[in-house]
Parts: sequence; C-alpha cells; structure tokens
Amino acid sequence: MTSIIKRSAQLLLVLSGLILSACSEPKTETTHNSQAAHNMSNTAGQNGRWYSAEQVSQGKKLFQQYCAECHGAFAQGNPNWRQPTENGRYLPPPLNGTGHAWHHPMAQLRDVITNGRGPDVPSDMPAWGEKVNAQEVDALIAWFQSRWPDEIYQAWSRPKH
Repeated sequence: MTSIIKRSAQLLLVLSGLILSACSEPKTETTHNSQAAHNMSNTAGQNGRWYSAEQVSQGKKLFQQYCAECHGAFAQGNPNWRQPTENGRYLPPPLNGTGHAWHHPMAQLRDVITNGRGPDVPSDMPAWGEKVNAQEVDALIAWFQSRWPDEIYQAWSRPKH
C-alpha cells in the first residue's frame, strides 16, 4: 500500500514538473526579438548606447550572413563554449550579453572580427576583414550589442582602469 502511495506521489511530482515547464516561456524568436526591441530603444543618445537603429538593422543582416552559422541566429553561441574541444579549441561564444564579449573593449571586438583568432586563443574564429569593411564591422557589433541587457551594456561602457 505504501509503495502505491509513493508511486502516486512520484507520478504527481513528474506531472507537476511537466505542467510547469509547459507554462514557461521558451526562448523563441519572439522572445529574442522582444529583448532586442527593448534594447533598440536604447540607441545612440539614449542610455549611452553608441550606435544607431540603422547600424543595428544593417548589422542584423550582416550577422545572419556571416556569423549566425557559428554564433547562432540570436548570437546565443554554442552551449559548450567554455569547454575546450578534444583538440583544445574553443567553440563560438555567445555574443548576446551572456558570454564574455562585454569584457572586451571596442578595439578588441573590432580586431577579433577583422583579424580572427590565431594561436594565442585556440578557436576557429575566421578573419572577416576581407569580406566586411570597418563600417560593417561596427554594424555587426551594434547588432549584437543591441541584444545586451542594459546592465551588461553599462558594465561594458564604464571606463576601465
């Protein structure tokens, strides 16, 4: 009799978990777009963001063309980006504010996109300097920074010592 009660309780817990997970909002394009739309209101002159809505729009197209294959359509990166692969290389990190891109100054972000990564950082990040010009590099950065929550952007934009 007690085993029936235990099994019933276990079943109830499993069903409760399934119901709760079904009610949570999945990370869909709508969710990602609503975050980006919120951040788009934080463009140049508002909350100290340096880029314009036009740069973000251009950057979105360029990101989908050149970067999304590795970094994901929403700049979410590879889930295992922190772990080296068997050959010691690192997978593409998220650029949406959940990774480490916000720790790097603008000059370094530009350099990595333009020149890729060499032996000092074991990754397969290609150099895009022959495909995109400096203005387009800035547009790419504008797009993925538009996905950063305000707290992350503010931390990035603070003067570094």
